[in-house]
Amino acid sequence: MNPSSWWLLIGLCVLTTALTRGAGPAATGGRELPAPAVRVVVLLSSALLAALVVTSALADGTALRVGADTAGVATAGLLLWRRAHLLVVVLGAAAVTAGLRALGVD
Repeated sequence: MNPSSWWLLIGLCVLTTALTRGAGPAATGGRELPAPAVRVVVLLSSALLAALVVTSALADGTALRVGADTAGVATAGLLLWRRAHLLVVVLGAAAVTAGLRALGVD
């Protein structure tokens, strides 16, 4: 890809983000959302983050794949579940991933 294509892609991402972020306030017109809608909106960010983590941990192009990175994500999840400090979580996940890759697990 040439540099002008990259800048066009970045510009389109900025425009899409701005339109998406402005759609909510424009649609509500300054009114308060009903309580059921607020509960759904609060849960959307967690669901989106979980979907991104699962996709990046299990997807390899167009195929599903379990490998060293999946083990690293699972380690991070286990450490977070056990309420480990965030630095310990990151270092533990990185160590497991690096160790498995050093052993030849892709």
